[in-house]
Amino acid sequence: MNKTRLRKYANLIARCGVNVQKGQEVIINAELDQPEFVAMVVDECYKAGASKVSVDWSYQPLTKLNVRHCSKKVLGSMDEWQLEKWEHQAEVLPCKIYLMSEDPDGLKGVNQKKYAGAMASRSKLIKPIRNKMENKYQWCIAAVPGKGWAKKVFPGERASVAMEKLWEAILSTSRVNDDPIAAWNEHNANLSARCNYLNSLGIKELKYKASNGTDFRVGLLPNAIFMAGGEETLGRGVYYNPNIPTEEVFTSPRKGDADGIVYSSKPLSYGGQLIDNFSIRFENGKIVEVKAEQNEELLRELVNMDEGASFLGEVALVPYSSPIRQSELLFYNTLFDENAACHLAFGRGFTNTIKGYENHTEAELHEMGINDSIVHEDFMIGTSDMSITAVCADGSEVAIFRDGEWAF
Repeated sequence: MNKTRLRKYANLIARCGVNVQKGQEVIINAELDQPEFVAMVVDECYKAGASKVSVDWSYQPLTKLNVRHCSKKVLGSMDEWQLEKWEHQAEVLPCKIYLMSEDPDGLKGVNQKKYAGAMASRSKLIKPIRNKMENKYQWCIAAVPGKGWAKKVFPGERASVAMEKLWEAILSTSRVNDDPIAAWNEHNANLSARCNYLNSLGIKELKYKASNGTDFRVGLLPNAIFMAGGEETLGRGVYYNPNIPTEEVFTSPRKGDADGIVYSSKPLSYGGQLIDNFSIRFENGKIVEVKAEQNEELLRELVNMDEGASFLGEVALVPYSSPIRQSELLFYNTLFDENAACHLAFGRGFTNTIKGYENHTEAELHEMGINDSIVHEDFMIGTSDMSITAVCADGSEVAIFRDGEWAF
């Protein structure tokens, strides 16, 4: 891949993604697949004014070995120094960059129940510290190709060709063109206009229907707003883009207010494993039944990780004609696939979707109806014939989606 274009991508992540501020620390999480590009991102962060950039490396084969040989108790525990590291982050509020390249099948064969249970235990230890940081720091998830991932997306190609094709897919859907930052400024403005219209309607609930069997309604909070694209940190007001790419307009629904059934339109990749061809049924807001042709037990483990995992935390609207959908690729990666279709997420909701959230405690925001959980997992339900109708507070109904596209 052309290094000039890769440099533009690295600059986009540093300047538009996390928007590094002068004197700020940066932490990058990455697999071992693209060390040269990681070095580019580190360099761009320093050019943007970072005082210190650290890289935390991970490697799926080592994760598999740890899951195989460590006890569930050991896997789910954290040493004191690890918790102190999180406490340091809560204090200094670094930028956090996540460069995803994992093989979707990289953890195939691990003990699903053991691994999911251990990750739940670790998440519970981290959650109180993470809550201190919530909405106060810049973060960005972006992607780089890994060999296993590239071969999964382009199975008929040699590894080198597959890697090059995946680079091109990542860069094009991430708007890395002649002037990526200008492209993102325009994109954010368009998403903001969508939000403004939706927020003007006073939507009480959304009703979904599709020919694959999806028949579902979800209630929204009267004091919640739709958000999209860039966000601002609480306190310092730093504007950043948490997802590169992104096409979604989203909000957090009212906990306990959802009924019906939804069918997946794309696989869900979790922890290096794929959950495919699944359905989720809701009653009184709670997931009461899951079915899947592949990894049903893992899906069941996920929606039962804690009390909040079986309730919704996000409703996201994405047109079927999004650039990611137009690529005609199945990325086997939630960052991309969620932006190809309308989706929901079970688990933790977004407290910053509440108007004036900064004036309320976390407990008050949850009392208002924002779901709380140690998990947040997006799953795709959008189809080419999906219709979504808004029921407004005054009783009127407004078409939001028709045939998978915006109806306004």
